[in-house]
Amino acid sequence: MSVTSPAHPIIDDSAVFDRADAIPGLPHEQVVFCEDAASGLKAIIGIHSTTLGPAMGGTRFYPYPDQGSALTDVLRLSRGMTFKAAIAGVALGGGKAVIIGDPTTQKTPELLRAYGRFVDTLGGRYLTAGDIGTGAEDLDIVGESTPHVLGRTATSGGSGNSGPLTALGVYQAMRAAAAVAWGDPSLTDRVIGVEGVGKVGSELIALLAAEGARIVATDVDRAGLARIVERFPDVTTTDDVIGEKLDVYAPCALGATLTESSIERLTASVVCGAANNQLIEPGIDDLLHRLGIAWVPDYAANGGGLIQVDGERAGADADVTRHRVEAIYDTVTSIFERSASESVATGRAADQLVQERLRTGRTA
Repeated sequence: MSVTSPAHPIIDDSAVFDRADAIPGLPHEQVVFCEDAASGLKAIIGIHSTTLGPAMGGTRFYPYPDQGSALTDVLRLSRGMTFKAAIAGVALGGGKAVIIGDPTTQKTPELLRAYGRFVDTLGGRYLTAGDIGTGAEDLDIVGESTPHVLGRTATSGGSGNSGPLTALGVYQAMRAAAAVAWGDPSLTDRVIGVEGVGKVGSELIALLAAEGARIVATDVDRAGLARIVERFPDVTTTDDVIGEKLDVYAPCALGATLTESSIERLTASVVCGAANNQLIEPGIDDLLHRLGIAWVPDYAANGGGLIQVDGERAGADADVTRHRVEAIYDTVTSIFERSASESVATGRAADQLVQERLRTGRTA
């Protein structure tokens, strides 16, 4: 149905609902479009589910080519956060926000405060944190306008950068997958291709290097890649990590890198990384399963940052939070066990666990 009036252009009001309802039985609860002319803010907040608790999800500041792309991203990411929270066993729901723009040129304190005011209007139904393009210092500014912020700097009472604990969770997930693929969780001498060396990928490389893995890395940010090589001289760089001969492929940048064509070129036995929404479409999960590639569902692997901010919210001790992140190893092991016992792909096995928790309203 389209609506028109002399004062407004034609609006296709089916577009949001059709896209938000793309997953049968799991529609989004609320999608909020935010615009502040004075600061230039254009943002979208997606609340997918509050079944297990308030919707939690970071704020991505990114130069989307158009608003449709931003909407697609926030819908996929907020749904992913529901699954991430459920699989992690925390009392949180799924949400996400995107700010449309280039954070290197358009991010200002005024814009962040305006964004905080929009978050505040949701009354705690949505809790925001950091993501691509936003960090703990930015969240301090957002927090000037709303208390519904997690992941601020330690001096502002927050738990700080979530990169290290997110990376730790991915590392433990990778070890669990290695145990399935090779009968041993050790990553020593394994060739691991890390795609994306940002705040999570760089920390993952540090963990892998400490264990003696052989690392091949890539990133569109050439300066960031150069910093990694300076820090870890044994790291090899490439423009095409999937094309390298690998034991493990670790996507840690943007999603949708796993496609039929990319899998045809993939030599890795394990796929495990920090990127969200790694599959271009759900059927890719079955293809990986048929090929015997041990894929760790992204929302199971990359939940360390979510566990961190949940611990911040609950006032948990840092050691307790770290132990919960390390337990991602056990979660991933249980997913592979279900996958084997029910002869289903790992993504489907993980989804079944999430659906059970959402139906019963149960956290771990």
